[in-house]
Amino acid sequence: MSDSPLPLASALHTPVLQWYAANARTLPWREPDAGAWAVMVSEFMLQQTPVARVLPAYEKWMRRWPKPGDLAAEPPGEAVRAWDRLGYPRRALRLHAAARAIVELHGGEVPDDHAALLALPGVGTYTAAAIASFAFGQRHAVVDTNVRRVFARALTGVAQPTISPTAADQRLAVAALPADEATAARWAVATMELGALVCTARIPRCGECPISRQCAWVLAGSPPYDGPPRKGQTYEGTDRQVRGRLLAVLRAASGPVAKKSLDASWPDQVQRERALDGLVADGLVEPLRRNRYRLPH
Repeated sequence: MSDSPLPLASALHTPVLQWYAANARTLPWREPDAGAWAVMVSEFMLQQTPVARVLPAYEKWMRRWPKPGDLAAEPPGEAVRAWDRLGYPRRALRLHAAARAIVELHGGEVPDDHAALLALPGVGTYTAAAIASFAFGQRHAVVDTNVRRVFARALTGVAQPTISPTAADQRLAVAALPADEATAARWAVATMELGALVCTARIPRCGECPISRQCAWVLAGSPPYDGPPRKGQTYEGTDRQVRGRLLAVLRAASGPVAKKSLDASWPDQVQRERALDGLVADGLVEPLRRNRYRLPH
């Protein structure tokens, strides 16, 4: 595919970038002196987690571990403990593993090479592109749920993107990139912010959108979504909730925890044992002798 942006996308660049300059949220990982590690930590934490929940955990994390080497020097269980209630705690283990790889392979500095980023533990296509773009100003398509929704509406005229990311989403995002590297990096974060604040999933604020006059979906009359049902995530009563309860007990303890203390955290024995087995299998909990458990060392 050509490096030249789509003609329709080109018309969106200036209004979106101007809107971002005037409306971007002030976030610590966006500060000019934040550094690549700050960006990396934020990207791990923001996966499936809103900014409001991430901010306090991020600030505590960066005070304790301002550099990858600071985190790498501690046991992985400390990363799981500090993750607290952010959810999906395997992200903490992956970030810890990435920090150790950065120390071992890159002298303790987050690499600026996209391929090297992609080779780090826990860093996939999206995260590598986000770090390369946001931390190092490189030209990459950074495609999260917000970006997919903006492009689905503005460029293809549908109310919602497909439920799961597709290769077509990536191709569209690449085709929409400005040619200039620095502009492309700003465009990446600007489209993400537009999706988070204005082009939202449930009630888009089209009256405040800088590209509503060019948006293919608006021009088509804002047709309703007609794809497969989009089910909201549940939490109450799920194994995820049980895992959270078990981890909360272990996080609060200064040492190994007796099995009976874990048993008291959830009444359903079958579900509790299944959740505990899953935590052990995921490396989030270590079983010890005498029926005791702890966070990983």
